[in-house]
Amino acid sequence: MDFVYIFKAVIIAIVEGITEFLPISSSGHMILVGDLINFNDGKFSTMFQIVIQLGAILAVVVLYFSKIKKTVISFFKLEPYGLRFWITILIGFLPAAVIGFLLDDYIDQYLFNSKTVAIGFIAGGILLIIIENNFRKKSRRKKVTTSIDKVKFSQAIKIGFFQCIAMWPGMSRSASTIMGGWIAGLNNVAAAEFSFFLAIPTMVGASALKLIKYKGFSTITSTEVTALILGFIVAFLVALIVVDSFMNFLKKRPMRVFAIYRIFIGIILAVLIFNGIIV
Repeated sequence: MDFVYIFKAVIIAIVEGITEFLPISSSGHMILVGDLINFNDGKFSTMFQIVIQLGAILAVVVLYFSKIKKTVISFFKLEPYGLRFWITILIGFLPAAVIGFLLDDYIDQYLFNSKTVAIGFIAGGILLIIIENNFRKKSRRKKVTTSIDKVKFSQAIKIGFFQCIAMWPGMSRSASTIMGGWIAGLNNVAAAEFSFFLAIPTMVGASALKLIKYKGFSTITSTEVTALILGFIVAFLVALIVVDSFMNFLKKRPMRVFAIYRIFIGIILAVLIFNGIIV
């Protein structure tokens, strides 16, 4: 049992739990931290980083359990409330499902590296500032959607296509869907909550695809199994705290602070890459 490797896995899980639902890119941070602690060692680490995101997704299921239970029961009773809610989520999920399935191998091969993450951090931060500023100006003049129960199908498809931007590591699935929500006419809280619910099918689908494609189960070690189990649990517990705190933050403050953080980290990362400290 390699306890150093397991400790590194726990560090990555903490990073995932903190960053999955913040608009700062969980995959970007996991790639960056993984490079710094020498955890990005091939197919297992890539699969690990995707699968532990299910732990973070489980946190959303727990926190919004009453909402999920109510809508699921309504859905299976074929009631308009539940049907409309989950069809809306499905519509938002479809663009990423199709494009992600087609480009998954290409993304793993060419985009999972520190250089693309640096670009994603900076570009995503700039986009976040521009789109939020534009949203705030429009929201003063136009009525915005304040509840995910009122999201229209046309709004959901816009958010779904914006979610595809997050396939570039460093862009952030949370940031992309929230920006899509703003453009579609949702307020901060509704955009964030829609992003949380949209994460459920998106990350379950991404994890299932990685597990199906993973060829190393026949040789998986006890260290790797332990790392996966601990990583899942740690990501879940950390995300529980972060999601609740993030929602309270959104009710009071703009997201500019996350954009500034992204740009700052992206510039530092670019300098480290330019000087050969990070490859």
